[in-house]
Amino acid sequence: MSETRPPLLNKVFIVGNLTRDPELRQTTNGTPVVNFRIAANRRFKDNSGEVKEEVCYIGVVAWQKLATSCADHLLKGSSVYIEGELRSRTIDNGSGAPRNIIEIRASHIQFLDKKRMPEEDADYLATGEMLPIEDMADQEEL
Repeated sequence: MSETRPPLLNKVFIVGNLTRDPELRQTTNGTPVVNFRIAANRRFKDNSGEVKEEVCYIGVVAWQKLATSCADHLLKGSSVYIEGELRSRTIDNGSGAPRNIIEIRASHIQFLDKKRMPEEDADYLATGEMLPIEDMADQEEL
């Protein structure tokens, strides 16, 4: 009898607000990469009926044209819809001990704030069409 395995899936869909301005930099070979954190809120009622709110903070990394687009259009407080996958990496925390970080590697980002959109994107809203989603499926790995 053959062993049945569930399909592998690593996909994230999240909406949140940037906690600070995005940080754009370039790799040693000149590839643009941007990092930022978002806060995603969840409201719920506890057992006593009181409304509570939880906040989840998560890091996001985007590459190439998606990175430059984020740096050009996003600011602290910007609302974004992100599609991507969870990635983990290990960094040195400065004291010599390794630290594991889990973040979203974005493949699509949709800017949700109307007031910060370029004029050509505002035309989509006027016609009732959906805004274009940045797609970076061909992003480069480090």
